[in-house]
This record gives sequence, C-alpha cells and structure tokens, in this order.
Amino acid sequence: MAQHSPRILLDAASGPLHPRARETLSAALDAGWADPRRLYAEGRLARRLLDQAREVISAGLRVRPEELSFLPSGTAALREGLLGMTHAARRRGATVVRSAVEHSAVLQTAAALEPGGPALVPVDSVGRIDLAAWRSAVLGEGVVAAALQHANAEIGTTQPLALAHAESRAGAIPLLVDATASLGRTAPPADWDVLAGDARSFAGPAGVGLLAVRTATRWSRPGLLPEDEYARSAVEPVIPLVLAAAEAWQQVAADRDRDEARARALVDRLRQVLAAIPDVEVVGDPVDRLPHVLTCSVLYLDGESLVGELDRRGFAVASGSMCTASSLEPSHVLAAIGALTHGNIRITLPLTGVAPHREQDVEAFTTAFPSVVRELRSRYGVEGL
Repeated sequence: MAQHSPRILLDAASGPLHPRARETLSAALDAGWADPRRLYAEGRLARRLLDQAREVISAGLRVRPEELSFLPSGTAALREGLLGMTHAARRRGATVVRSAVEHSAVLQTAAALEPGGPALVPVDSVGRIDLAAWRSAVLGEGVVAAALQHANAEIGTTQPLALAHAESRAGAIPLLVDATASLGRTAPPADWDVLAGDARSFAGPAGVGLLAVRTATRWSRPGLLPEDEYARSAVEPVIPLVLAAAEAWQQVAADRDRDEARARALVDRLRQVLAAIPDVEVVGDPVDRLPHVLTCSVLYLDGESLVGELDRRGFAVASGSMCTASSLEPSHVLAAIGALTHGNIRITLPLTGVAPHREQDVEAFTTAFPSVVRELRSRYGVEGL
C-alpha cells in the first residue's frame, strides 16, 4: 500500500495543542475537576491549580493575578472588555474609537453601542492607523473608549500602540488592546488599559480567553455581577483547559525569542518567493509585523480554488476573512487597505513546538505554490492575461 504524504499545517491561528499542554490537560482532567469554591480537599486543590495557572500567565503579561480573568474565548474577552469599559462611562457617552481593521467582535460591539456612530479611523496601504485621525477621534465628543489591535491577524502589521495610547490618555480615554493574534509570538504589549488575548495564539487550548484590566481602569460589567473571575465573567473557567493554557505559555515563553527570529526569517523567505510570482501581491508591512503571518492576493483566481488545490496537495492554508462566521467571506481588512479581497491566501506559521519540521514545510510550500498558481490560471484560461 502506498504511503500517504504528511499533511503540512500552515494555518495555525487555531492549531494543535503544544505537546506538553496536551499532557497537562490529560492529567488535569483527574486533578482539577472539582468546583474551586468548595471547601473540601478536592475543591481546595482545584482552587490552588487555578491560582497557579493565573500566576503563571499574569507574570508573563506583567500584571497582577487579580487583574487577569479567564473567559471562554478571545472573542468573548474582546466583547466583555469593551462592554465593561463603555458601561463604566455610560453617563458620558457611548462612542468607541476603533480602526478600520479591528476584529469583527470589536467592530460589531462598538456599532451596537452607537449605531450610525462616527467613521472608523482609516489605515494606510499596509494597515497601520492614521495617527492624526486617531488623535482627532479620541478627542471627539461622546467618546468613552478606544480599541486598537497589537497586530493584525490577517496581514501581520503592528500598530503604534505607544503613540496611540499616549493620545488616548491625553483625552482620558481608556484603550483596549487586542492581542489575540500576538501573545506568545512576540513580546506582549505594554501600552494598554484593557488587554484581550486567546490561548490558541500560543498553542494553548480552545476555550481559554484572557482579559486583563489594570486596577486603575474604570471597568464594570453590565447586569448582575457574577461571582467568578473577579466579576468579569458569568462563565466559570474550565480548570483543566486553563492549566493546559498555562503550560503552553510556559513552554512557548521559554523559547519565544528564538522561535520569533526563525519564524520571521521563514516569512521573509515566503514573501520573497510569493512576490516574484506574476500578479501576486504580498500585503502588510514587510518589517513592522508579526513574525509568523503572511497574506497574499493572487490576481485572476479566487481563494476557494487556491485553498482547495493546496489542500489536495497536502497544504492547509486559510483564505477570506479571519474573524467572521464564513471563512471565505471577503476580508474587511483587505478592503480597508485597498487590496484584492477575493483571491487571497493566508499563512499562519505554527510554533516549532507544534511543528518541528517547520523549515522543511515552508520550503515545500515555496516549491509548490508557484506551480499551483500557474496550473489554476491555465485551467481557468487566465494565464498570461
């Protein structure tokens, strides 16, 4: 019987668990099953394990343990973070300043708070905010909060957080920073008042979102205050998942600088090869970016065809919008930077701890992708247009 070729994962936005995190999860199912609010031995053990996990991740984020809460997902952390900021300032207004390339959870939550509100802060051709427009927006009437991502999950471009935070502080406006794509892959951001993250970005499990609220920040959850997670979540954290997230964080943090440098070099190689293909545009900032993310737009082809043909050859890549219900829905991020929205693929490199043959996988892709583009263009009669 012929041996099947191994699959190559190049879409690690929600990838496999780190092997050590998987081991921790398995063990924690036996050790951390009890209600941490109970006073008997199993409950006290669950409480100790939850507290230890919180201490590990909060130390990595450089916050106090009581400033960090575990939520069901990064998306939930974004929504709850923004709702808490605006609820605390509801007597002053409801406007949230945000960029045109924010996560859909931020855009939808902000729009629901103030339908028909002010226009989004525009970005340039690489996806970075216009600081002059940001400054004007945060000083606007009725503004109570601002939201800006650390870096974009689709195109990788990082935002000038220090400058944006300084502008929001000048107007006494708290800043929510979306770090759901960057935690574990580069140094955590320092310029924020509220921070949202997702354990999946550092090879942790699905089901663990991170919400950090600095003590000096006005934040209050609408409705009845829950008992869990310092009154920031109505959903109890699943302790085995949280323990697995903490283990993934420890493993990734120990090797982060080296992994970041290697991933950056691999994406540089990918950018070079893909940009050399006729009528292929590699988008996003080539320098000030996440180390592991790349998106390109391929003229004359659609994303579904590219993903399907690459899948047939053993490569798992993504296309379309990063944060909508339909993965092939046109990307609002690419639209905001003026790029082609329907012929794109997105690569999110996995961590070395998850994909030890990452260098070979990338080299295999650089060999295969030009021929995929040529073959599909020839098949659809658009070669040489």
